[in-house]
Amino acid sequence: MTSKLFAKLPPDLNPQNLPQHVAVIMDGNGRWATRRGLPRIAGHRQGAKTLKELLRCCKDWGIKALTAYAFSTENWRRPIEEVDFLLHLFERLLRRELTQMHREGVRISFIGDLSLLPKSLQTEMQRSMAQTLYNQAIHFTVAVNYGSRNEIIKACRELAELVQQGELKPQQINESLVAQHLYTTDTPEPDLLIRTSGEMRLSNFLLWQLAYTEIYFTDIFWPDFDRTAFHQALLSYQKRDRRFGQIQASA
Repeated sequence: MTSKLFAKLPPDLNPQNLPQHVAVIMDGNGRWATRRGLPRIAGHRQGAKTLKELLRCCKDWGIKALTAYAFSTENWRRPIEEVDFLLHLFERLLRRELTQMHREGVRISFIGDLSLLPKSLQTEMQRSMAQTLYNQAIHFTVAVNYGSRNEIIKACRELAELVQQGELKPQQINESLVAQHLYTTDTPEPDLLIRTSGEMRLSNFLLWQLAYTEIYFTDIFWPDFDRTAFHQALLSYQKRDRRFGQIQASA
């Protein structure tokens, strides 16, 4: 589906009840390619195009933040050829797309342990974050070498060091303080999580941040997740009753 279709918010969606932050677990690239007799890397290449289109769709429809799970800490276990391709793909996309994303007002962030990534990729990431820092059309966060348990452990260690140094008392630690030590400290928690390809698990993604997030699973492989599929996910979201643990006043 081209970006010209559904360029404006579909009329059956309530603009007052859109998620302000959407997170996606982009699953099924390899299976999409295999079913077509293509190498797995072809699925990743097509998946990158799908992500670019979803980012533009979110911007067109007034959704202010998109977070994508691009490479997990467990993905290092994949064949070295596939890992190398993914990392080089990230780098090429940044070099090729940064100018356009900056022009469209996209603010780019990366979360995860970036220190283990190739130096050239780290350089491109830092450049893209610095160049787009003050953009406000949409906040696009990419999780690379990210694992939520590692993120929470990192936060715990930082708080423990503050306690050890006498700068913090244990009883002062609360949810807000923990959140300040996560990678996502400057990003609101997701309202909607979408996972494609029929898998129904979180896979160590934003475990803290997803506490009250609505979750939408679909059998569609990520490379086929177009605006029509996103439209269906948003329709499902708008039927949810988000009570955050409370009950309705009339109940």
